[in-house]
Amino acid sequence: MDRVFIEGLEVDTVIGVYDWERGIRQCLRLDLTLGWDNRPAAADDDIAKALDYAVLSERVMAFARDAHFQLVETFAERLAALLMAEFGIQWLRLKVTKPGAVAAAIGVGVEIERGCR
Repeated sequence: MDRVFIEGLEVDTVIGVYDWERGIRQCLRLDLTLGWDNRPAAADDDIAKALDYAVLSERVMAFARDAHFQLVETFAERLAALLMAEFGIQWLRLKVTKPGAVAAAIGVGVEIERGCR
């Protein structure tokens, strides 16, 4: 299986368990690896047969813009399910980093893998 990736996509969303977090938007950094068969797109040089990472990135940003979750885990699960359903992705790995959530760390978060390779 081929892989399409998007690294370091920064999105703003409402995320957090503390009251003060519920009233602000915070940045999350996303790394996505998506299982996709690139052969049909490459054979015809046809974007319509490719997993269009520009369109996918816009969808991720729209999801984040509308999201209001307490847990990064919930954000990751819901986003993974949405991408698999809307884009027909069979397998993905998603890393969600919340910078600054722990003062002594560059970032904390979760990494999930869903679907079958």
